[in-house]
Amino acid sequence: MQFSANQIAQLTGGTVVGDGEVTVSTVAKIEEGHPGAISFLANPKYTHFIYDTASSIVLVRNDFEPERPVAATLIKVADPYATVASLLQMVASMTEPQYSGIESPSYIAEGVELPDDVYVGAFAYIGRGAIIGRGVKIFPQAYIGDNVVIGDNTVIKPGVKIYHNCRIGKRCIIHGGAVIGADGFGFAPVNNEYSKIPQIGNVELADDVEIGANTCIDRATMGSTRISRGVKLDNLIQVAHNVEIGENTVMAAQVGIAGSTKIGARCMVAGQVGFAGHITVGNDNQIGAQSGVPNSVGSGKRLMGYPVVEARDFARNLVYLKNIPAMQKRISALEKELRHDSQQG
Repeated sequence: MQFSANQIAQLTGGTVVGDGEVTVSTVAKIEEGHPGAISFLANPKYTHFIYDTASSIVLVRNDFEPERPVAATLIKVADPYATVASLLQMVASMTEPQYSGIESPSYIAEGVELPDDVYVGAFAYIGRGAIIGRGVKIFPQAYIGDNVVIGDNTVIKPGVKIYHNCRIGKRCIIHGGAVIGADGFGFAPVNNEYSKIPQIGNVELADDVEIGANTCIDRATMGSTRISRGVKLDNLIQVAHNVEIGENTVMAAQVGIAGSTKIGARCMVAGQVGFAGHITVGNDNQIGAQSGVPNSVGSGKRLMGYPVVEARDFARNLVYLKNIPAMQKRISALEKELRHDSQQG
């Protein structure tokens, strides 16, 4: 399927600079561009690629002015990254395979009613009392436990496991291998042994949540582990029992959140960040990769390091750390001079 620059500009509200009739049929990174592809330039550090890219069209910001001639047709938009995301959504909706019906073999417990437009893949399991919304897609080898509720137009990818009594909102996407509602890590020390504490709560995912592959969200000991509306979790994340994550927070891969911690709304958490249990993290925080958060923090902060400190303090401390070898040499030289002076005296 091909689109001209003029058509794309009309769809996105952009302005064409160059040949409005040039067409594209695919998307490519600007540094890997080729004829017939559309690329985008959002990060200034990639600007040099625009002068050599072979892409036919490049999305740029409204205020972009090239320093020398550009072969590609430009489409100026307010936000190239958001624009290409919307274009990709449109293309995906037109090109992705469409699935429908109930494949065999699959198991659907007696009494479970499925809307006509639901898809259930081969070897999927749907337990007793489950409630499945309209337009839901459950791919092969997924497990839906007893009394699970899944909202309209949610997609459950292959191999997902959703344990009993969990609730999934509308328009969620749960990727392959994710486990929703496994037991929380709760054990009581008794007579030098560990006795299992039954985890009788559940997990609740609100609307528009996306869960990455092999991410685990444990059920609450009591009550609910809650993932709020619009949260996006990357692959291989561990969310422990009774954790709460606020609206539109995003987390990169390998984040670990210990039990009963509450994380606010609109936070951005980079990869491999660890959160201690029973702490509260405020809204609108940005936390750098591999940071450790042992205590509660407020809102609107940029944090890095272990234990986390303000990002500017972390950068300053890093400079001091790099200077330690030189400082050690200076101190050794001073000590040598002092010893020499004392011997002379």
